[in-house]
Amino acid sequence: MKVDIYDTYARSAEGLIIHFDVLVESGTPHDKAYQFAKEWLTEIGENPEKLDQSRCNYCHSGEANPEIKESIGKKEYYILQMEGCPNPIH
Repeated sequence: MKVDIYDTYARSAEGLIIHFDVLVESGTPHDKAYQFAKEWLTEIGENPEKLDQSRCNYCHSGEANPEIKESIGKKEYYILQMEGCPNPIH
């Protein structure tokens, strides 16, 4: 499965940067990726209004691994957590 990757930034309630990628099936409209970013922020207890649409940008496309495919099959998206996230990658 080919995925589109959206590089995304928001601000936490404490004013810190939350940096994550939203991965969606290739061809998914930008508006959906943005909506999924807001949905995920709500899931982790952050205010989705702290996400500016201009901070959720298409970055590149790539092949999904099995974990990403499974998440997209269930939720339509996968979040790759980075800076300021509950479970950031190292």
